[in-house]
Parts: sequence; C-alpha cells; structure tokens
Amino acid sequence: MEKIGIFCSASDSIDKIYFLKASELGEWMGQHKKTLVYGGASLGLMECMAKAVKQNGGTTIGVIPTKLEEYGKVSSFLDETYKTKNLSDRKDLIVEKSDILVALPGGIGTLDEIFHVMAAASIGYHSKKVVFYNVEGFYNELIDLLNSFSEKSFTRHELCYYFKVANSFEELTSLINQ
Repeated sequence: MEKIGIFCSASDSIDKIYFLKASELGEWMGQHKKTLVYGGASLGLMECMAKAVKQNGGTTIGVIPTKLEEYGKVSSFLDETYKTKNLSDRKDLIVEKSDILVALPGGIGTLDEIFHVMAAASIGYHSKKVVFYNVEGFYNELIDLLNSFSEKSFTRHELCYYFKVANSFEELTSLINQ
C-alpha cells in the first residue's frame, strides 16, 4: 500500500500522546516512501502528520475544501493539492486516491469520514477498509458499538469487511503492509 489516506483530528488542544503517535506514523511513512493523502489542513494531527512525512522523505497529497482555503488553514507541506467544493467531495477524493485508509484519533469530522468509507463499501462502491489506530484505546467504545450493530443484524456483512483495528504501532504497520 503506497498511498495511505489518513483521517484524524484538526485540534491543537488534544493530549500530546496523539501527536507523538501521529508523528511516529508520519516518520515511518516518509522513511518507507509512502504517500500521505489527507484533508490538507494546517491544524492538529493533520499538520503533524504532513510535517513528519515530508521531513522523512515522503510525499503529501492534500484534498482541500473551499472553506479551508477561505479560513487560511491550508498546510504548507503539500506536494499535490486537489481542491473540492465541500466535505463530501473531499471524502470521495481521499478514498479514490488512497490504497488504504487509517483513522487516527479524531472528532466528529473523523467519524464522518470513517462512516462515509464504511457505508460506501457496504453497498459496493469500493472494497477499501478503514484501519482504526486505537491509540490508548481511543476507539474502544466505537468498536463495541459497531460490533453490536453486527450482533443485532444491522449490517449486511460482518464488520471485518469494513474495518480492522490496530492497537499498537506494530499492528498498524503490519496492516498497512498487507
């Protein structure tokens, strides 16, 4: 997997452990000549990832909605830029340009991106999975909820068709390299 789509927080106020893990992943991606495909913001874990990827020899692709440009929040670490009218187009383009999708800790925007990918896969638009990078158990409650959907027959397939979970950096890089 050469192009890795990343969904993650745009907050600068979150715990430092999330920045450390994002930076570690970005460094690994850069050192292994992977391409980061992401939302292109100069904020939070997004900027942290882009900086680490670039400083370690990787490539970055930013998918920028017009509002991000209007607010002057576009990263300066971009090698390629794709502009979109809105967040829906942004999500579609990130999925299209990525070989695999990874969800680092994030808020409502990250959840929107995760569910967009899984919903599209559930009706056959693609067969890409989301890998939850479950830093410090961040996604435990969500994973439990998703599993309950499956247990109660609210999904067409077992959820392993739509996502995987990495509870450590080693598990994450192993899933990326599959």
